[in-house]
Amino acid sequence: MKSIKFFVLGILICSTGAFAQLKAVTYKDDAQVLHGFAVQAEKKSTNKPGVLILPAWKGIDQASKDYAVALSKLGYNTFIADIYGEGNYPKDNAEAAKSSGYYKTNYEKYQHRIQLALDQLIKSGANADNIVAIGYCFGGTGVLEAARGHMKFQGVVSFHGGLGKDASRPTEPITTKVLVCHGADDPYESQEEILAFQQEMRDAKADWQMIYYANAVHGFTNPEYGDDNSKGAAYNEKASKRSFEHLKLFLSEVLKK
Repeated sequence: MKSIKFFVLGILICSTGAFAQLKAVTYKDDAQVLHGFAVQAEKKSTNKPGVLILPAWKGIDQASKDYAVALSKLGYNTFIADIYGEGNYPKDNAEAAKSSGYYKTNYEKYQHRIQLALDQLIKSGANADNIVAIGYCFGGTGVLEAARGHMKFQGVVSFHGGLGKDASRPTEPITTKVLVCHGADDPYESQEEILAFQQEMRDAKADWQMIYYANAVHGFTNPEYGDDNSKGAAYNEKASKRSFEHLKLFLSEVLKK
């Protein structure tokens, strides 16, 4: 089979080598079968740092796999969560909007699926006290819900994720460190929702950061979205590289290597 190269994060990853590192993991939520992927860190560490990856609204995609492999090369055990489960994977944007919307509304069920994936990351060898969760789009919303739910993460990183929560929900203290990487021109997040999120972080006494990337819209880390900003979701190579560098800095600060 010919080697195919994908350009992600400024790193050329050979697909044959990348897929060899990805280990398919089947796990369950009661009767619901879930299919995630684990990648072992190339550089072993006594502290066994881990990164849980929550994918975008269509479920596990090529971008999440590439990120998992890239992070494993930096010394992190990684696991890609399956939120929807076998038989429930969206076939198009309409189904993805409906499925992701269900978990955004039923956030406790979202948190539960995140916890199941976290358990798998720990089983694969990550230190339970040394893990960060990162997420893209729908997954970015998920990591913020993990922080709100006091889940056992040292930090969370949201890339172009939804920021809002129901205003009727109380704001509780957040002890998990939070990094939000946001496209400055993202049309799917209103200024009102952004300001409400920032106020929530202040009220929660969180250790938080929010970084804006110029000329970037929704989905700026994913090459599959193309480069037409007028569509509302598009890849931005510069923003993707910069946000990955910010992720690495955050991981080096929050996790023990």
